[in-house]
Amino acid sequence: MKTSIKSQIETQCDQGLSEFEAISEFVFAHPEPGGKEEVCARYLSDRLEQNGFKVWRAYQGMPTAFRAEWGSGPVTIAFLAEYDALPGYGPGHDEWAHACGHNWISATALGSAITLSRVFSSRDIRLVVFGTPAEETLGGKCELVQNGAFDDVDFVLQAHLGGHTMVRPKTQAMDSIEFSFFGRAAHAAMSPEQGINALEAVLLLFQGINARRPYWKKSASVAGIITDGGQACNIVPDYAACRFYVRDATRQEVETLTSTLQAIGQGAQAMTGARMETRFFENSFDELRNDETLCSVVEANLRRLGIERFYEPEYPGGSSDIGNVSHVVPTMYFELETGMVPPVYAHESGFLEAVHGPLARSSLRQAVLAMTWSVADILEAGNKE
Repeated sequence: MKTSIKSQIETQCDQGLSEFEAISEFVFAHPEPGGKEEVCARYLSDRLEQNGFKVWRAYQGMPTAFRAEWGSGPVTIAFLAEYDALPGYGPGHDEWAHACGHNWISATALGSAITLSRVFSSRDIRLVVFGTPAEETLGGKCELVQNGAFDDVDFVLQAHLGGHTMVRPKTQAMDSIEFSFFGRAAHAAMSPEQGINALEAVLLLFQGINARRPYWKKSASVAGIITDGGQACNIVPDYAACRFYVRDATRQEVETLTSTLQAIGQGAQAMTGARMETRFFENSFDELRNDETLCSVVEANLRRLGIERFYEPEYPGGSSDIGNVSHVVPTMYFELETGMVPPVYAHESGFLEAVHGPLARSSLRQAVLAMTWSVADILEAGNKE
């Protein structure tokens, strides 16, 4: 029975592969900033609607989020589409591009849902595709989790391209914190003693963080930039600001690390006299908690596809809002290697060659089959219980 269903799934996947590639290529050709993905959100939701899915656009008040549903079965499976791009590519480093492969992610999510809708009866399963904006910044999935979007979902699956194939990737929890310091302006040469230098507070904050950095665990990461350092060299800066991504293996550890940064900032405030304010400028991401049963099912189906090399990282790296999803519903997030030698990694300019075109065809097919076959296994296991 399982073999017959999987054969039907494979046939439907192969028949629809050109359609799924077209989805990937369209999103790749229309890179948009997070939260402003109007063209891609409309295109993806339209494609689902054309395939018989009921669609809710501007879902939960987010202009470029959507939810699409098909079927009314007892088990609800959700696939997550992403479609925001990254800045800083092209010859002038001023273009938006899909250097994280979100075009490929959208195609695998839609491809999996559409394939399953062509194989199963609507009485057997309920399929959901979430359009999740701004994964690279705000974290649209965090908003969806907070608003209960996954409360009626039984399982979530998502695939990503990467340098290695991983069914048990490790991501870091992350806080996005901004420090603002308020001083007093003065002429930097004639009356510096009348000023309070807000930029000095920012610099002391960086120095304090760097002084602590050698003593943090290998799982911890703090990366920051100065977003405002003053307006003119002959004016003591009365305002300066900086932003940090603070990461560690778990939410609890991140909160501890964030508290450390705030204490260092308070020290900079005391040393300079510049008043400090902090705020979280993006949603906080939780670490990924993949469901081990789903990991085993997906791994078995990847092996069925002839994939034998699996990489298991020693330490977590990077962050994604799918971590928040995995804290509220059984989730399987996995990565497939691009096939490029030497390997390329997300956010590198070379990654752009791997996420579309002929090179991405094989991985796109593998991802759709691995996820859809795994859904077949989930349904069969449920029927046996």
